[in-house]
Amino acid sequence: MTQKRQNNIKKEKQKQSDDQTDLHSLDAYSLAAHLRNGAVGVIATDTLYGLVGSAFYPDVVARIFQLKRRNINKPVIVLVSDVEQMKYFGIELTRDVLRALQTYWPGRYSIVLPTKENAKFDYLTRGTGTIAFRMPDRADLFELIDLSGPIVAPSANIEGEPPATTIEEAQRYFGEEIDFYADAGKVEGKASTVITFEGDQVKYLRN
Repeated sequence: MTQKRQNNIKKEKQKQSDDQTDLHSLDAYSLAAHLRNGAVGVIATDTLYGLVGSAFYPDVVARIFQLKRRNINKPVIVLVSDVEQMKYFGIELTRDVLRALQTYWPGRYSIVLPTKENAKFDYLTRGTGTIAFRMPDRADLFELIDLSGPIVAPSANIEGEPPATTIEEAQRYFGEEIDFYADAGKVEGKASTVITFEGDQVKYLRN
């Protein structure tokens, strides 16, 4: 993480302390500011609680891998609020791709697509040459991504352990090692379905 982003997070944390507030009550604008500054936290998605951070920063993604003790060869899914955001990651939005996205989004389908910039985004592709994207079907999360930019949001748990369904469970996993928790009550869902396309055929990678 750059020194500037570290300083920004420290200032925001100090302001929290001075105001005697916490991040449970922050609105989308405040949460987005934290994410843009490189913070990592836990928020509710439309599937599960996620351990989230900006998809733009390799060091943030590396921190999430470390916190989750995630297999370093396992790619992460990028959440977007607009298909145009995918262009930044070297995705070619052909007519066929756009048609497929309209079929499955918004919703719980993560779609794996090849990137033209594998080297630049190796911290996301993990050597696969592809990136999985999803457009969530949850209004507050959609608004947050509009403001923060694309995020990664793997389930809030240590790899191999059950996903957290409450903030208390997430806190037992991560304690004070992360920058914020946003409480949305109990969230019980299922991880997204991951698909890719082989010609005209849909291939299910995780159902």
